[in-house]
Parts: sequence; structure tokens; C-alpha cells
Amino acid sequence: MQAQWYVIWVLFFGVGLKQKNDYRKIVTDAQPTLPVSPPRTWAEINLSNLRHNYTAVINQHQGCVLAVLKAGGYGHGIVEMAAELEKINSNSAPTFMGVASVIEARQLANAGINTRIYLLGPACPSERKEIVARDWTPCVSSLEEAEDFNRIAAARIGINPNTKLRIHLAVDTGMGRGGFLAESLVENFDALEKLDFLELEGIGSHLPSADEDEVFTHSQFEIFDSLIESLGIERFRFRHLANSAGLMNYQSRTTNLCRPGLMLYGISPLAQFQSILKPVMSLKSRVSLVRDLPAGHGISYGRDTVLEKDTRVATVGIGYGDGYPREISTQHAKVWIKQQKCSLLGRVTMDQIMVDVSNLPDCVSGDEVELFGENILVSEVAQKANTIPWAVLSGITPRVTRVYINA
Repeated sequence: MQAQWYVIWVLFFGVGLKQKNDYRKIVTDAQPTLPVSPPRTWAEINLSNLRHNYTAVINQHQGCVLAVLKAGGYGHGIVEMAAELEKINSNSAPTFMGVASVIEARQLANAGINTRIYLLGPACPSERKEIVARDWTPCVSSLEEAEDFNRIAAARIGINPNTKLRIHLAVDTGMGRGGFLAESLVENFDALEKLDFLELEGIGSHLPSADEDEVFTHSQFEIFDSLIESLGIERFRFRHLANSAGLMNYQSRTTNLCRPGLMLYGISPLAQFQSILKPVMSLKSRVSLVRDLPAGHGISYGRDTVLEKDTRVATVGIGYGDGYPREISTQHAKVWIKQQKCSLLGRVTMDQIMVDVSNLPDCVSGDEVELFGENILVSEVAQKANTIPWAVLSGITPRVTRVYINA
């Protein structure tokens, strides 16, 4: 029926007036009372919990905050997260919104986010003109990169020529991903200061193992603090090193800006601090079928699971196509149904999972299922899947509807 309507549309109006294979407007016009189903699978985003976690950041760190919103706000919605954080009292609201790419920066700018945008990674040469034109703040890893930004800033049109581009210097204290080595920065610092169209506003580094290796992380803090003290702390308005784990468990002599990511979303990289945070995302779905299957019956692809006894099995409408990790298959994972943890059976498929609901005689099609959230932490799911919470959260796919609540 939809295809027929589309053919009629093309015959009369031409393909250019309608996006190909998009029948939604036609069907709505033809059948104005067509019902719209609620999402089978959705991510419930609790904005109240986001504010709670931001308060926890402020309680841990009395300086400025760079809120890390990369990867679509860790899967929560980059614009929605930024807009909510911007509502916070101006005295404690984030100084920067941190993104990974110019695409993410553009999303925030085009959505009307007014907080300064900070690019957390190195910019490709082809991206630098836009960064300068929009006055975003890049982190710079080499003298050559700084010189190119300076050249572009000198030639920019339509911006006050007396306004310098504010940049932050990236220092590699052990991450190995980018930045000046400490001795290289010292050697090149005079040349950097002579670049007329740049303001060396900040300096930062990154911690690769603050949640695992305290000895190495303390050495990074010492390298960073000593470098800033040798260059002159007064030279940099912003000095930053701590991510979520660094903020929770370490102290610096010189830093005044922190970069929380995971803890904003309610997950602690250090288990002992989880109690001060509240998960922002709850991944939910619904039971689509409930069936009684006999002992000896196989479950899912590969028949890795063969029922040892008669079992009540619920099919749930979520799979790895939604971002629920396939690697969690056969790892004794749990989901939450009717105030109980229920065991995952067999392999996760693209669109569905199977669950043992033998202890839930009243479980029926349509019942709500929590995959992670308040009752099952995403860190538990990540551990079962042999991955990390960052990967699970940011891997929730676009077909999962985000539902924003204040509760």
C-alpha cells in the first residue's frame, strides 16, 4: 500500500519533491487516524540524575568544569545533555563543553549552545579554518600545528582582528596519543608565545590508567605539576589533568579545571565511589512473547544453551542491533523484570534476546524489562561482556528512542 502511494506521488509530482523511500508523510495524509505505537525498546534518560551527578563533581572539585559530551554525550544525547547542563546556576555551570570532533562541535553550536566548545582531540588540517572561524578552543600538540592555527587566525575575516584564538597546549605525560612531551614543550615554549594571533589560555594532559595504576598516575601528576611550575603557573588561565577517576582519587598542586565524563552519567570508574552517583540512562525493552519450552529444547543461534528442564522463556525485543552487547551471550547475565533478576538464555541476536522467567508465573507479553539502569548497573553488563561502561553506553544505537524524564 505504501509503495503504491509513493508511485502515485512520483507520477504526479516527481521524485525531487519527496525523499525517496520515505512514505511517512503520504501515509499520514491518507490515514490521519493511523495509530502510532510506543517504542518497544528505549533509553530512559533521567535529567534529575544528571544534575545530581554534576553536583557530585562540584563537591569533589572546587574549580572549573569541562563537561565531556563526546560520542553523543556517551549515548545520552549530546544536545540534550549540554542544554541541561547549561541550565545550572551560572556560578557553577560548565566553563566548557568537551567534544571529540568538529561534527559534534557543530551540533552544539547549531543547537544554540552558548557555552564554550573545547575539542578534546587533535584537529585535522582541513578542520582548522572552521575551528578558527567559530572560535572553538582546540588542544594543540605541536609547534607546527600551533603555527598553522596562527596563520589561519591572522587571515580570518569577519572576526575582530584584535581577538586572538584561544588554544590549550596538550602534554603527553604517558597516554601516548598526542601532545608535547614535557621536554619538547619547554624547548618550544618561547616560539609558541611569539605567535601573535594565539592566546595560550590553557594546558592539559590525560590519564590512561587512573582507575588501575595509582603509582603511574601519581607520577603523571608530578610530571604535569612540575612542568607547569617550571613554565609559570600564572601563564595559563586553565590547567587540567583529571578525568573522572583522576578527580575522585588524586590531588594536584596546580590544576583548576577538571574533565568529568563517565561520572556525569552516573557510573564511577572506581567502585568505592559508586554510591555518590546515580545512573542517568536506563536501557529498557518489553517482553514480546512468553512460552513454555520442554527440557532438551535449544535456545538461540548455535544452540549453546540447551534447556536442562522445562522452562518458561520470555522473548524480549532488544538485541545487538540496539547496542546490547552480543559478547554478553552465555555469560550468566541478568535482566530486571517485575522486581526480579532473570537469567539471559543463549546468544544475543540482532533484535531479540531470550530470558528465563520460570520464577515469574505472572510474566506476560508487554511487561517492562530493564537491561541496565537503577537495578542492574551498566558496569555489571560491561564486565559480563568483557568490555567497559564507556563502550556500552556510547554503543546504544540510534534506533533506540531516547526518552527524557525529570524524576
